[in-house]
Amino acid sequence: MKTLKAILLLGLLSSSASALAEKIGVSMAYFDQNFLTIIRQSIDKEAKARGLDAQFEDARGDVGRQTDQVQSFIGAGVDAIIVDPVDSASTPQLTKLAQQAKIPLVYVNRTPGDKTLPAGVVFVGSDERESGTLQMEALAKMANYKGNVAIMIGNLTDAGALQRTKDVEQVVAKYPGMKVVQKQPANYARNEGMDLMLNWIGNGEAIDIVAANNDEMAIGAAMALAKSNKKILVGGIDATPDGLKAMAQDKMQVTVFQDAIGQGKTSVDVAQKLIKGEKVDSHVWIPFELVTKENMQKYVEKSQ
Repeated sequence: MKTLKAILLLGLLSSSASALAEKIGVSMAYFDQNFLTIIRQSIDKEAKARGLDAQFEDARGDVGRQTDQVQSFIGAGVDAIIVDPVDSASTPQLTKLAQQAKIPLVYVNRTPGDKTLPAGVVFVGSDERESGTLQMEALAKMANYKGNVAIMIGNLTDAGALQRTKDVEQVVAKYPGMKVVQKQPANYARNEGMDLMLNWIGNGEAIDIVAANNDEMAIGAAMALAKSNKKILVGGIDATPDGLKAMAQDKMQVTVFQDAIGQGKTSVDVAQKLIKGEKVDSHVWIPFELVTKENMQKYVEKSQ
């Protein structure tokens, strides 16, 4: 009988602890993008390690759906919200909703479009002024600072993609022997990167370097180039496991490490600090790092 009472008491304590656990609502722009999957898994792992109850929702690239998800989190009384924005331009509305509900809000990965972030709202991510600069400087050096450059843009509504593109253009402008000859979106997708590259090849574009805003588009470009037997330098950004594999096979020549695990883990840390009322800077930066053939093994080990 004592044993039964002990088991029942343990069960009650366990359910009480679960009920008292701080709850975090997490809305991801996409569940099926490789880089964002790593962030989501990192958030999940860190939340569990801290005893937090995290609820995940997939916005599937739909701004309206993401707004509904944030409103549902608010209605459910979560203690904090983490959002990987579908669109940078949509974040001021999400910020307003969270502020009105007095719920801490953490944006992760994609730069929010707010001019300034109020108290209780924080961005965790990497400074995009570094990403395209590191990528293009490395590609320019490999090309002896000569050649025609084509840029694959993530998408035209993403502040991060636009900044990466601007970075590349600014580097190219420094070198008289280089120029940007093509610049089009491929929506961060491998298949769209391949289609865009095939289109450029089919049109007879004279291209020596492809600077893609992420690894997925760069891999797509490399797949298209493999079909045409053309030798062009290809660079990506993110250093995803697939991107590193492409580098090992010499299909990509450079990428830039964006710490998806670090972004996910830090977003949970920041959310919990905000729940506790601790002061946090409006922007928490996770540095980018250049990845080349010489140092890529270090990043392969990080991704495992």
